[in-house]
Amino acid sequence: MLTSLHKRLLNDFQHDFPLTERPYQTIADTLGVTEDDVISALNDLHDSHFISRIGPVIPPNHIGVSTLAAMAVPEERLQEVADKISAYAEVNHNYEREHRFNLWFVIIASDAAHLQDVITSIEQETAYKIMQLPLLDDFFIDLGFKLDLNND
Repeated sequence: MLTSLHKRLLNDFQHDFPLTERPYQTIADTLGVTEDDVISALNDLHDSHFISRIGPVIPPNHIGVSTLAAMAVPEERLQEVADKISAYAEVNHNYEREHRFNLWFVIIASDAAHLQDVITSIEQETAYKIMQLPLLDDFFIDLGFKLDLNND
């Protein structure tokens, strides 16, 4: 069951996360609780799979380099290959699509050589080629969600 603190953390800090030396203390001061309360509640939300991480969203290619990648993977191997790819720290947004290229993900690396090393490593580990779809134009999609958490 979500507490009022859980709900406030989920709704109120998707944007404008405090960029302070102690952001959880800043949040605690805003909400009138302790820093330990905030950290404990966030750990609860993580353990309950309400959140997977807390981190910045940086526009593509402003820090390092990135590419959208797609692979055509047989259905019976999809989860196995997805798990291998998700184990790379450089990979995010790994998801299934209904298409011959059915596994899509974003690779972020410090530079072009590192990006190519990750691509080569994934291809060797999975035995499937990666189709690279480099960014031509960016379209910002706000991934913040106003959650209706009043009815539980």
